[in-house]
Amino acid sequence: MRALIQRVKRASVEVEERTVGAIDQGLLALVGVEKGDNEARADKLLHKLLHYRVFGDAADKMNLDLQQVNGGLLLVSQFTLAADTRKGLRPSFSSAAPPAEGERLFHYLVERARHAWPHVASGEFAANMQISLVNDGPVTFLLES
Repeated sequence: MRALIQRVKRASVEVEERTVGAIDQGLLALVGVEKGDNEARADKLLHKLLHYRVFGDAADKMNLDLQQVNGGLLLVSQFTLAADTRKGLRPSFSSAAPPAEGERLFHYLVERARHAWPHVASGEFAANMQISLVNDGPVTFLLES
């Protein structure tokens, strides 16, 4: 699994003009599920999401994690993160998990996150989503498990 994370001041996701998930300060995580991913990889990714130190401390050094700043976590499925872009001018999605498996593991990640942290929101799997965010920094990282 991989997640493109962005440190945000606020973020929200809409489906058909209704907000389905929103957070204030925290992390927006665009999540891609690949073939071979499993619950152990989802658990490892969640650990990274909750403990990755990307928030500034009193000296403005990236030493604080999501929990230390009491931030929100917005999880959004994005199968395009599993694309192979090394050859040609069109992405290949052959490494992406099949839709049913991607949905199962994404929902597993969301449920585990909600169990571990009270400030979790999510988009809707396979929906056409519009994401609004104010990137803080900007600070963006690609996490892989």
